[in-house]
Amino acid sequence: MLCYGCLNSSPKYSYIPSPIISNKNKNLFFKTFPFLSTHKPNFTSPLSCSHSLSQKMDLDNKKDQESTSLFDFLSRKAYAPPSWASLLNPIPSHIFSLGHLPTPIHKWNLPNLPANTEVYLKRDDLSGMQMSGNKVRKLEFLMADAVAQGADCIITIGGIQSNHCRATAVAAKYLNLDCYLILRTSKVVVDKDPGLTGNLLVERLVGANVQLISKEEYAQIGSVVFMEEVTLHEIPFSAKIFTTCLHLLISVSLKNLTNDLKEKLVKEGRKPYVIPVGGSNSLGTWGYIEAIREIEQQVQATAGRIKFDDIVVACGSGATIAGLSLGSWLGTLKAKVHAFAVCDDPDYFYNFVQDLIDGLKAGVDSHDIVNIQNAKGLGYAINTSEELKFVKQIATTTGVVLDPVYSGKAAYGMMNDMAENPKNWEGRKVLFIHTGGLLGLFDKVDQMSSLVENWGRMEVHESVPRKDGTGKMF
Repeated sequence: MLCYGCLNSSPKYSYIPSPIISNKNKNLFFKTFPFLSTHKPNFTSPLSCSHSLSQKMDLDNKKDQESTSLFDFLSRKAYAPPSWASLLNPIPSHIFSLGHLPTPIHKWNLPNLPANTEVYLKRDDLSGMQMSGNKVRKLEFLMADAVAQGADCIITIGGIQSNHCRATAVAAKYLNLDCYLILRTSKVVVDKDPGLTGNLLVERLVGANVQLISKEEYAQIGSVVFMEEVTLHEIPFSAKIFTTCLHLLISVSLKNLTNDLKEKLVKEGRKPYVIPVGGSNSLGTWGYIEAIREIEQQVQATAGRIKFDDIVVACGSGATIAGLSLGSWLGTLKAKVHAFAVCDDPDYFYNFVQDLIDGLKAGVDSHDIVNIQNAKGLGYAINTSEELKFVKQIATTTGVVLDPVYSGKAAYGMMNDMAENPKNWEGRKVLFIHTGGLLGLFDKVDQMSSLVENWGRMEVHESVPRKDGTGKMF
């Protein structure tokens, strides 16, 4: 039998014992995805093992080293890529530990799945609190680069409820850097206090400098047509040419906005570092290349009992799907990546992902490693009543709260595709990446209020004794 020291020296995401009875042999085996498991080990009886004294001392030394690693959070470390990614170029030299990793994987008991289909959930929404979600993985590399370049402040850009901007603001303050956020909002309120709803509350609490710009001005700088106000059938030339041109124009627009602020700060003697929308550049792509290595380690710990056929994730800026698809293709996972675009359109993202992987000299076509579907609906961060009802239904039936902007739309798109094309999903094991964004729900309270009316005043029968001071107010 394993001694307690042996058991404690096991990797934290695997080998945690949970007695599961096999239908075939009724033997106990180790459950390697312990999150949400119902059984805990019982150490009330003495345990013994055949380890020698020297072996036990080695185990104790290992435990001491692991206790030292408890202080790795916010540390800057040299980075070594997975062996299968060693030919990519450039390879980051360092990484900051910003996320609480590895994030757990557990079975997701979704209703109405195709026959023999299993869906698992990778909980990147649990990568932290203030910095939760997929943005943290990208920022681990981007912030390391900022510090290496001697930056004293960070500039980034996004929508008024940008999860990326919130995560960046927190990460910057953790590292003693100032943060400047360019946030896109409606022209009706661009001259008013943006308030303290959702991500804005966290950004302003940590002291980020918030600068507002209207959607119209955001679109016009760099002669950009605003994507959400144009449909492809209104364009008199091919969609592919249109999206390629639009990609270039948007890049010009965002670079103009961030560079304008950067130039102002440089004149003031500052050393700004610019992070693009969503942290999505080739360097940020390494965040989800590294996530694939993490998933591989979790899968390997199952001793072959789990093999994912598909990975499903939302797509909002591009680097997450670039890293997942490139890592799955290069590594041992070999799962098919399905991305559900919550803004722009698939052609735009195929082109953008191609730029990111070309920036790493990967030598692969984006069309060959990822399947991108449109899940934008009414537009970025705009929800139909059906989408919000779906978010509520999933929370009620599974306990998992999806954000309405990213994972909510991606899961809605996945379930619709499973209903329309069940044969494509039957018998497959699917890993859905929950990319976080819970704070985005607070911007939807007015739309959600009619869906959560399960409340009422408690009625206490008059026969129940009453005496002032009986109930303690905590």
